[in-house]
Amino acid sequence: MAGKSMQRLSGLMRKAIQDYEMIAPGDRILVGVSGGKDSVALTLGLAAVRQYLGVPFELQAVTLDPQFGGQPTDYSVLEELFAQHGIPYEIRRTEIGPVVFDYRKEKNPCALCAKLRRGALHTAAQQLGCNKVALGHHLDDAIETFYMNLWREGRIGCFSPVTYLSRRNLTMIRPMLLATEAEVRKAIKEAELPVVKSRCPADGVTVREDTKQFVAEMCRKDPAFRQKTLNALQESGIDGWRPKHTGRMKDRPAPTED
Repeated sequence: MAGKSMQRLSGLMRKAIQDYEMIAPGDRILVGVSGGKDSVALTLGLAAVRQYLGVPFELQAVTLDPQFGGQPTDYSVLEELFAQHGIPYEIRRTEIGPVVFDYRKEKNPCALCAKLRRGALHTAAQQLGCNKVALGHHLDDAIETFYMNLWREGRIGCFSPVTYLSRRNLTMIRPMLLATEAEVRKAIKEAELPVVKSRCPADGVTVREDTKQFVAEMCRKDPAFRQKTLNALQESGIDGWRPKHTGRMKDRPAPTED
């Protein structure tokens, strides 16, 4: 876990946790681990933050294997990694892949897949006695979601830093939302952490990929593009984005790029 990039990421996670009061003493947090860079960084980042946050909480990592193509995915490298860091880890095999692509043959598979994964994740959290679920969304995810909502649905909105689900009695938290995708990628690369590549047939060909390219192009033209969008979200307070504490993101160090 040592390394400047992971320390930086952990620092940004700590700021998000404090600014939005994401974690309280005694919380038991389920981390949904897809195997990609974001979820791996989130899991180890939370383990690192726990050492100096001053708030006692428990972690439980869970992977919901979609079994794309009807075949289980090998997550043994993650089992070894989390064991080294003392993080409880469980793999649950699901039929999400076959349901979405084989039985339903969805033309828009991402929406159904996301819905099924959310339901399975919430169920796992309840079964494992967790009151919160940590999701691996970063700043770029938030910005892309904001513009997708604007263009596709004609509305101003984004996912929230903290969301309470009353029917499930679960709280969703997004501790990495102040870190850029480049910062997450750099932390993973520097620490030489293993990832498990997605075998999803729709990977890289979604509408979000188009939005990702737009954001990347705007950032090339204006390096402050991400910061301006984040400031707009926070100043407006849309969907719970106004920080509950006075430490504002203008104090945040400039994001690093590859």
